[in-house]
Amino acid sequence: MGTASLDTLTQEWSELLHSIRVDIMDKVSALVETHQDALATYFYEQMLDDPVASQFLSHEQVKTRLHGSMKRWVVGLFSLRAGHDMQQLVAFQTHIGEVHARVEVPVYVVLRGARALKRKTQSLLDEDASFDETQRLLATQYVSMSIDLAMEVMSNAYSSSHDRNARAEESYRLFSVAQNLTAEKERQRAALLDWENQLMFNRAIGMDAANLPRIGAAEFGLWFRHKGAHAFQNAQETEQILQAMRYIDEVLLPMADARAGDNAQRVQQLRDLREHTKSISYHLERLFEQHNEMESGRDALTRLLSRKFLPVVLSKEVNYARTTGTTFALLAMDLDHFKDINDRYGHEAGDMVLQQFAMLVNNSTRGGDYAFRLGGEEFLLLLVDIGPQGAMRVANTLRDLTESESFRLPQNQSVRMTVSIGLAMHDGHPDYLRTMRRADAALYEAKRKGRNRVEGAQ
Repeated sequence: MGTASLDTLTQEWSELLHSIRVDIMDKVSALVETHQDALATYFYEQMLDDPVASQFLSHEQVKTRLHGSMKRWVVGLFSLRAGHDMQQLVAFQTHIGEVHARVEVPVYVVLRGARALKRKTQSLLDEDASFDETQRLLATQYVSMSIDLAMEVMSNAYSSSHDRNARAEESYRLFSVAQNLTAEKERQRAALLDWENQLMFNRAIGMDAANLPRIGAAEFGLWFRHKGAHAFQNAQETEQILQAMRYIDEVLLPMADARAGDNAQRVQQLRDLREHTKSISYHLERLFEQHNEMESGRDALTRLLSRKFLPVVLSKEVNYARTTGTTFALLAMDLDHFKDINDRYGHEAGDMVLQQFAMLVNNSTRGGDYAFRLGGEEFLLLLVDIGPQGAMRVANTLRDLTESESFRLPQNQSVRMTVSIGLAMHDGHPDYLRTMRRADAALYEAKRKGRNRVEGAQ
């Protein structure tokens, strides 16, 4: 939203507060204060009736937190008087609109909730005998205009934020295949072949069908589900690969019991597996052929993802977790006493340390994971499809590897480094910033307790 629009809305809100009689505002404020719980309850009852809104409000922590937030918002909205800091008021409504965009609550859902809030407030006004007809009319106008102004500010902020996210989403989609297209293609072809060889070996030695390696959980499957499918979205081959992976994991492998059926059946099962794997390989080749290499969006020094793509990647993983029931972890990482390296050996030495640490992180993660350099010596690692114990193992492995690594410096010098790590599991909350803040808080705790350690978020 432009500065001119903000100024206009700020001026209109100020004029509204000057135009309404103080006794009317006081009576409405008292009414809302008395019935704040009923207003918040009615608001979320109406929202939960909407199948789209219920996706975002079903999480228990969201309901608990938002119910209290709604009470504070509605009481605060009608406690405003002429002379209040209108810039701060508009900034607060803008922040709410940006949060709605970040968690991808459709704007129409928010506007529907506002309409329900006006309806409930009107019913409370009608039931309150302390209002005469003139007061009730003036109060109705005041309530309606106040909520409409708040919604207009939120909607404009939502639109601006959503447009920025859409541009970043498209940029990331084009980038995410790319850093080195040829190398990526060969790496994923090798990963697919490795899964197939492992499967055939396990099948040959008579392993139970339940224990055969699933392609969806293999290195290739993790990469394609979390990165490839997003990078190649809307391509026909993408859906064909996903369908083939699902068919292998859900139909073919459960049937592939080496001890069941006659020899002809077992041979046919192997042929079916082979044909579907060849199909995946063919469609993957086609996808890579259709895309040109792109380099934007990667940190120039470490070649990790830049923070430019954090909102896109985290929003995508939050949505994926919500629809699949899986979870992910964030590791906030900070190299300990890094400033001493720059001060003692110079910035060239500091850059070499950052590059070597980035390589260590890259070599310790799976194809579906995401590694970011946030700036300076701060890094973030997103671990997909993982539970708390697995995430803690990865974090401790990175801490151990960093401590044991000899970081090379100019002029044949070397130095030892340690890293502090804060771990937070995604708990279902739709706002990814909440998980990031928890990881940051855990990192701060790791540093407070002496550094060179891993702390889990509370």
